[in-house]
Amino acid sequence: MAAVELALLLKDVRACRLCEPHLPLGPHPVLSAGRSAKLLIIGQAPGTRVHATGIPWNDPSGDRLRAWLQLDREQFYDESLIAIMPMGFCYPGRGKGGDLPPRPECAPTWHQKLLDQLPDIQLTLLIGQYAQRYYLPQAHFPKRDSITENVRRYADALPHGFFPLPHPSPRNTLWLNRRPWFEEEVVPALRRQLKRIIS
Repeated sequence: MAAVELALLLKDVRACRLCEPHLPLGPHPVLSAGRSAKLLIIGQAPGTRVHATGIPWNDPSGDRLRAWLQLDREQFYDESLIAIMPMGFCYPGRGKGGDLPPRPECAPTWHQKLLDQLPDIQLTLLIGQYAQRYYLPQAHFPKRDSITENVRRYADALPHGFFPLPHPSPRNTLWLNRRPWFEEEVVPALRRQLKRIIS
């Protein structure tokens, strides 16, 4: 029965048209979840390639994320292990510096309903500033807009069930190159957490 409830909820999310007037390519909610998932990935919003294919993280950003996690595509898209729920489910359009922010309606409308159907989540990856601003506890992360500080303090987020990460977009290559501690310390810690959860 619980699996049926999740399936019906996913159907409702994928049929959502709440933001339709604001979406230049039209609504196409992209997410993935199974009732037994142990890892939740909350990113930003689909890009044009993900919008076109309907497959989350099906782009160079996803390639880098899978490299960080040391997962192949089959493992990454195993809904029984990993749920994927962006802050905005549809491609929001393009602005001057890249894609626009995720539409603000998605998370308050759908996230808690989805979380209620994912009882086995042991760790949530918060990828990028929008997910971190929404989910990191204000009392412990008063500067939630600082990606660098959030990621550097990943160990402080673990007791709350979160692991903050920078966005793996190619646009962030300079950020990564200037912070070698991310690859040296944070990525190995991330892999240890993942191995603990889904090995």
